[in-house]
Amino acid sequence: MTAAPKKSHGADDAQRRASDPEASVWVSANAGSGKTHALTTRVARLLLAGNAPERILCLTFTKAAAAEMSARLYKRLGDWAMMDDKALAAEIQGIEGDPPDTAMLQDARKLFARAIETPGGLKIQTIHAFCERLLGRFPLEAGVPPHFDILDERAATELMAEVRDAVLRRAGTEEGTALSAALAHVVARVDELAFGNLLKEITTQRGNFSELMEGLGGLDGIRAALRHALSVGPDETVEGLRAAIADLPEAEMRAAAAALASGAKTDVERAEILIGYLEVPEDRTDTLEDYLSVFLTQKNEPRKSLMTAKLATDNPQAADALYAEQQRVLGLYGRMRAVAVAEATEAILTLAVAILDTFRDAKRARALLDYDDLISATRDLLTRSRMAAWVLYKLDGGIDHILVDEAQDTSPDQWDVIAALADEFLAGHGARERVRTVFAVGDEKQSIFSFQGADPARFDAMKRYFEKRVKAAKRKWDYVPLTRSFRSVPEVLSAVDKVFALAHARNGLTASGDIDDHIAFRAKDAGLVEIWPLELKDDNDNPPVWDAPLDYMTETAPMAKLAARIALTIRGWIDNGEILAGRGRPIRPGDILILVRRRNAFVTEMVRHLKEQGIAVAGADRMVLTEQLAVMDLLALAHFVLLPDDDLTLATVLKSPLVGLTEDELFDLAYDRKGRLWRALQDKAKGNARYAAAEALLADLLARADFEPPYEFFAHVLAEKGRERLLARLGPDAADPIDELLSLALEFERRHAPSLEAFVHWVERGAAEIKRDMDQGRDEVRVMTVHGAKGLEAEIVFMPDTCATPGGAHDPALLELPLPNDGPKLLLWPVRKKYEDEVSAIAREGHRRVQADEYRRLLYVAMTRARDRLYVAGYRGINPPPADCWYELVCEALLPEAQDALHADGGAVWRIEGKQQRKPEPETEAAGVPAPALPDWARRAAAAEPRPSRPLAPSRLPPEGMAEPAPVSPRSGDTTRRFQRGSLIHRLLETLPEITPEMRRDAATRYLALPAHGLDKAAREEIADAVFRVLNDRKFAAIFAPGSRAEAPVAGMIDFGGVPFPVTGQIDRLCIADDAVMIVDYKTNRPPPASLPEVAPAYVAQMAAYRAVLARIYPGRQVRCALLWTDGPTLMELPAEMLDNALKPVASATKRAP
Repeated sequence: MTAAPKKSHGADDAQRRASDPEASVWVSANAGSGKTHALTTRVARLLLAGNAPERILCLTFTKAAAAEMSARLYKRLGDWAMMDDKALAAEIQGIEGDPPDTAMLQDARKLFARAIETPGGLKIQTIHAFCERLLGRFPLEAGVPPHFDILDERAATELMAEVRDAVLRRAGTEEGTALSAALAHVVARVDELAFGNLLKEITTQRGNFSELMEGLGGLDGIRAALRHALSVGPDETVEGLRAAIADLPEAEMRAAAAALASGAKTDVERAEILIGYLEVPEDRTDTLEDYLSVFLTQKNEPRKSLMTAKLATDNPQAADALYAEQQRVLGLYGRMRAVAVAEATEAILTLAVAILDTFRDAKRARALLDYDDLISATRDLLTRSRMAAWVLYKLDGGIDHILVDEAQDTSPDQWDVIAALADEFLAGHGARERVRTVFAVGDEKQSIFSFQGADPARFDAMKRYFEKRVKAAKRKWDYVPLTRSFRSVPEVLSAVDKVFALAHARNGLTASGDIDDHIAFRAKDAGLVEIWPLELKDDNDNPPVWDAPLDYMTETAPMAKLAARIALTIRGWIDNGEILAGRGRPIRPGDILILVRRRNAFVTEMVRHLKEQGIAVAGADRMVLTEQLAVMDLLALAHFVLLPDDDLTLATVLKSPLVGLTEDELFDLAYDRKGRLWRALQDKAKGNARYAAAEALLADLLARADFEPPYEFFAHVLAEKGRERLLARLGPDAADPIDELLSLALEFERRHAPSLEAFVHWVERGAAEIKRDMDQGRDEVRVMTVHGAKGLEAEIVFMPDTCATPGGAHDPALLELPLPNDGPKLLLWPVRKKYEDEVSAIAREGHRRVQADEYRRLLYVAMTRARDRLYVAGYRGINPPPADCWYELVCEALLPEAQDALHADGGAVWRIEGKQQRKPEPETEAAGVPAPALPDWARRAAAAEPRPSRPLAPSRLPPEGMAEPAPVSPRSGDTTRRFQRGSLIHRLLETLPEITPEMRRDAATRYLALPAHGLDKAAREEIADAVFRVLNDRKFAAIFAPGSRAEAPVAGMIDFGGVPFPVTGQIDRLCIADDAVMIVDYKTNRPPPASLPEVAPAYVAQMAAYRAVLARIYPGRQVRCALLWTDGPTLMELPAEMLDNALKPVASATKRAP
């Protein structure tokens, strides 16, 4: 972070009005005008005014914004607690306007403690987090499952895919149903790719589908509204209208065909079509397109001429008949297209409703809510539920002040939630009893998240709504525009103002069309705005045909040339120590932000050229995990261990950093081999050390793959120098995707059976996209989309992606058609643009207009990220850039006052440059400061980990794998009854000794008779008899005597093979006498050995460990050990000598087979 000139914690008049704790305030904040400062200052003043921290609710757009706001506020309150009186008084006067009295100073010092001690802390959270807490408080009133879990984006996508596939399978098998017919209608009109994209759109529109279902009364209501909007009847069909078109005036058309046959070439061709169509009356609907071609062009537009001019003059009746028929056809054809849109939309609606209903049921069955559910369920709870009044009454006692951040990005449903909360304390008694306020801050010009439901027009509408409500409650209202920018220099702000002074650039920027000019706080700092000529395609950049299919970009491609020029420019600044005038220091990589509109090939080229120049670069702001080389190598390794016979995958693994064979070594292995590549590696490993190391590594991983969960498998690979090798080859950027893959493995294991094969399929199918935090203060060039850079800033901003505009290629398949009264939007599916009717065309134009407006707002966001310098560049192909693209708008506005200049590389540029008029202040938190020297302890080898790192259970003493006898097979004799018998005996031996002897038999009978056990009378009696044979045997009397303990925990250190070991465990039965201690361990479901030598070493070692611990606890007492085999039952005491030998070195102990 940098700060020059330093901004005071105080406030100017606009900031002071915005933070007035007595007023409800609506703030329109230009970029860089201190929006977060205004928010934190308002919260601080609310606290100073005596408001309880828990009664202030601050809603933010992202978790990062909430964290930043909390950090700033706690820092300010913490500083107040530590300041001396003079400094604190100045600070408070700066925000309040008047000097504070002693009581206010004392209160200010206590605010930090009050905020910290508030249960749950200050309520600064996202609206989704608020809704989650509200629903958790009122689950029954909201109709959601109590103790619901949140379905994150990836899990929601996964569940939706399962649901979608299930519905499609059902539609494919249930012939004759509406669902089956809908699927057939859809798949007959689109290919597999388009169908998949269509289903994705249905998923993103599920909120709108739900609104339509509820608002219009189900599918029948939606169909009725749809056909009404398209102006077609409820019973009209495409087939019916095709038949109507085919029902032509036969005599007139035959006469017209005869006239056309005597005309020019085009007339004769139409005559042949007409005659051919008229001669086959029975198939006219099937060949209707031939007939339509007489009257319509290939674009389905009316032909301007149906007959050549001379022929029309000679045959006026035929010409009139053709024109009249064209008008009849056009009317029916337009209606047929509208009906076709209706039928296609009805089919997709049927599929969508089935999918979304099944998705809703699947979530409810799993007690899950996704993020959309959080908002919609809260909205319904507060506005539509019969319990709304009760819930609002309960909330009314807990919230006095609502603050909304990034209000321009708040969706309509979210506004409904906020309005419901605010209405409760702006009406009636709640409005009068104490000061209660609403505060919102945002900027219509920065509303760029329409794909998340944001509606910039709603910002202005909600301003008017709250203004009316607050004034009706006779409370104080204020509208405050924040126009002073603390971020950018005058040259950058002037460029922004000039660009958006153009009428066609300003269109759609705000609802009213009014834009406040920017005022620069850094008025005396020098800035620079530079426009570069477009990079063009070279005339000779036409690769020969044989080279054309290669999928890589040549260095002479326009975007490659621009990427190279930007990288060389940055390299020159760093090498030459170019000074950033407003900062008074050399330019650093961390000062630079490269903004693009789309993640296309330019991003990859830009990162590549920066790395080639040795410039630190943070990489892209988002990455598809499965496209990262480190992840691809790890997944290839997983594929190999799952299928070793896959030669290509094994070759990939051998060449990867994980193994590191060279091309020559791989060729030596693969060429002229006999059989599989894995077998060739095994054979040649015997005489080559590198092959042997590779074979040993892969053989070990093959052995692990069958029983290790995905996380443990990959963690082992990375721990065994895998991470070191990947980072050495691929660089530090590979660390993020590696860590994300491990995180996904843990997430997968929480929700699924831990299968490596299933995990690999899950990762590759999901193609997880990872968002990287680019605001980490690292001294690296950042390459980001404008959307990702929202809220960020940089000293120097490059805008290289300026020549493309939103095009029809990205139009949605489902077109939104607004309904009256601000209700849900109808969705139209015209299948393809050339098939759409007039209403669909209007809907498409409306969508493109909205996208064009957002495109211009995106330009505003991009330009205002720059603090000191702004560079505008671009690249173009064969066609010139559109007149309304960013580059043309910037050139139109700025070139008249820009000066011709030479770039460092000798190329011409246009430049607007200011002069530094003050001495820059030293930076207090400069990025890129050398890291402090490492302390001595960091250079010393770490102490050895304790062995083992945590206490072992006595049954798990080394060496690993000491054999236990196999359990009694559930298939032997009485199948699972034998297992159940052992468990019941164990339980009874644990509990019955605590009961008086005369009541034990009744207690055992009642317990064994429980229905859960499912035992018949004979089985119950047999188990009881076995238990009481032990309990009543005088030999065992001391074990079960009063004072003996069941399930006694024990922990301590033992000497095992000369090595100290911590152990912890639980003894089934412990009897402590004055001179002796008796340990009994029950062995359930294990066959008793015939003699002592046959007792498993693992059991002996376990008892020996217990004995050693208790010998230290009870010195001087004899410690005896016995095993009670519940399969008999049989009690077997272990001799002291056997126990002593068990704790000696056990290298020869029995091992489990690998």
